Amino acid sequence: MINTGKLAGRTLFITGASRGIGKAIALKAARDGANIVVAAKTAEPHPKLPGTIYSAAEEIEKAGGKAHPCIVDVRDEHQIRQAIQEAVAKFGGIDILINNASAISLTPTLNTEMKRYDLMHHINTRGTFLTSKECLPYLLKSNHAHILNISPPLNLNPKWFAPHVAYTMAKYGMSMCVLGMAEEFRDKGVSVNALWPRTAIHTAAIEMLTGPDSAQFSRKPEIMSDAAYAILIKEPRNNETGRFYIDDEVLQANGVTDLKQYACYPENSEKLMPDFFLDDVIPEAASDNTATSKDVESGDIPNLFNKIQTLISSEIVGKVQAVYEFNITGDEKGTWFLDLKNGSGSCGRGSAPVQPDAVLTMKSKNFTDMFEGRLKAAPAFMSGKLKISGDLQKAMKLEKLMKSLKSRL
Repeated sequence: MINTGKLAGRTLFITGASRGIGKAIALKAARDGANIVVAAKTAEPHPKLPGTIYSAAEEIEKAGGKAHPCIVDVRDEHQIRQAIQEAVAKFGGIDILINNASAISLTPTLNTEMKRYDLMHHINTRGTFLTSKECLPYLLKSNHAHILNISPPLNLNPKWFAPHVAYTMAKYGMSMCVLGMAEEFRDKGVSVNALWPRTAIHTAAIEMLTGPDSAQFSRKPEIMSDAAYAILIKEPRNNETGRFYIDDEVLQANGVTDLKQYACYPENSEKLMPDFFLDDVIPEAASDNTATSKDVESGDIPNLFNKIQTLISSEIVGKVQAVYEFNITGDEKGTWFLDLKNGSGSCGRGSAPVQPDAVLTMKSKNFTDMFEGRLKAAPAFMSGKLKISGDLQKAMKLEKLMKSLKSRL
């Protein structure tokens, strides 16, 4: 998506702009010569995540824009108002608001602590509403007013609620702000829309959550920044408000046909993990559904667990610290467990001897493919081949375990 210069001199207020998608959008607009308010919490370097509001501001200036870093926790009304006042004093107004700041916890109801519930709702839903409310008096004075929320289309398919209802509610709160504010301000010159990725987007925060291997099946944040740019350069019009855009659809509509350029690993551009809340399925890897995967034969799963039993150790137990239960359907239907929390570890047929941290349900063929390295846990979960109840983050630790065991299996 080539820069047009249409955002030159425009002022963008971007929450969560110190890294990831927020920073990518900021840099794209900066190349037009836009003014960017970097509204984020990170003033001091994070021990695990790169970037601060000051390093982001420096990159924005180098890209050709003007930057104003502000320490902003979107839960804090005073900090938001102060940052907006500073932006107006420095740049003369606000033309565009990007509600990008978000918190995530992919936990089911019984595993969701209320402090995590509150965090997600205070940042995602309340933060989006509050920042929009405080920016709107200035947006209403602009002749190019946009609000763009990084949130999904409202999809009431129960499968998007059951695994992590608290997170889904919090993200949908952002989307309901789009639905309501678009109609409320339809005739007042403010275009309010949402943008969501088709596939997983690889950012430092996602890598910390899922591990570095997720990059193999993800796209770069630049696909979101290019799509956001295509939306934001449009003149605000009634028929361009209240829409829930998907990144690759936006780019294709604007003549960008080569989406492979956005894949972190171009060779995997047809094997990408779908993101949440979209029912469309990304084409799967050939190894998942063609003759390159061997058919599961009777007794494969018992043999596999026999091999695993000989390989697990107290060292692995110390690293994983989780108990798994597997509900297997299909040709080798049954229940199996893998205890990597107690003693030197154990596994076998039947329910876990203690409360499992995660219960994984999948077909026997997919189970064997996963443990032998032909099917990765994250894409299996995203595509519906793997269902998880319990602690999702501990379930995803299986990815590293399988990688370490693969050569010996």
